[in-house]
Amino acid sequence: MATTADYGLGEFTFPRGWFMIARAEDAVSAPKALRMFGRDLVLYRGESGRAALLDAYCPHMGAHLAAEQSSGAGARRIEGDSIRCPYHAWRFGPDGICNNVPYFDGPLPPAARVRAFPVEERFGCLFAWHDPEQMEPDYPVPDLPEWEDAAWVRCIYDDLGQIPVHPQEIIDNLVDARHFGPVHGQRLAYFNSRFEGVTGRQLSGGGHETMTSEGGVLDVDAYYTGPGILIARFSGETDAVQIVLHTPVEDGVTHVWHGIITRGRQVPPSAEDVELHRQYQQLGLSAFSQDFEIWRTKAPALQILRLPTDGPFHRNRAWYRQFYNPRAQAAGHQGRANGDHATKGLDQAPTAAAAE
Repeated sequence: MATTADYGLGEFTFPRGWFMIARAEDAVSAPKALRMFGRDLVLYRGESGRAALLDAYCPHMGAHLAAEQSSGAGARRIEGDSIRCPYHAWRFGPDGICNNVPYFDGPLPPAARVRAFPVEERFGCLFAWHDPEQMEPDYPVPDLPEWEDAAWVRCIYDDLGQIPVHPQEIIDNLVDARHFGPVHGQRLAYFNSRFEGVTGRQLSGGGHETMTSEGGVLDVDAYYTGPGILIARFSGETDAVQIVLHTPVEDGVTHVWHGIITRGRQVPPSAEDVELHRQYQQLGLSAFSQDFEIWRTKAPALQILRLPTDGPFHRNRAWYRQFYNPRAQAAGHQGRANGDHATKGLDQAPTAAAAE
């Protein structure tokens, strides 16, 4: 298992960005213990429906805010959008500030607070903003308008659990044109890589052994928004969107989720549309699992023995470093990656070729 330092990514162990922390349905009024970004955390949903994520340990005497409370007296843990500590009932708001101690009426010390993380609930997921510099988000969670479209069949996300792999290995997949044949049985018709700011994109098309179209060519526009959210739009027998989400748990350990949504042929989608979606979800998971098994068993690629006909791994890794270094340095890392990058020996994506 390799670490951030082994890859030479930068100053921070864990990256800046929006990351999935749970499926929306996993956040309920009962506090839930999580472990991500090398930290113990507590997730809960307030009475207003707002989800909140806080550091887990009460600053008073170190109790875990998600610990079980056996006594019936005072066991009501969520009040409004605040959470009470199970040990002495100190109450913390979603901003992490203690706003009540039941046995003390005076002003509370400034240290009576825990770190709070901005949380967004989008397309069936809960995303938290993690920033080692603890600054406000500098880019939004990407839009997924298909999720709100009545013609589309939503997914239940596959929770694939943790793998002992640094997310660098997963991110490398974005530019790895040459794995499509050996791993996925896909013959590429074109392939192009594009980086712009916090977005890294893969434009590809070809025949696929598991996901295909009536014409035999599956056109894919797959893009990362930041380091942990991948959205891939497929044009084939039916339009589909694949969503891959990964979040660092420990340094070198990553939690992964997967889902696919599909456009129905009727509005609202028919039973046949729902069945076709089920098949797409399974096919997408099967294709993704082919990558998953490679990542799970491979040695860390700390240095890539890159051939001229490999993809632009050097651009991809330069782009990824922006999230592991101070925000003030981001433009420099982006400048070493921004632009359209062809893979020698493969045709470019039609949109990239037309732009030249």
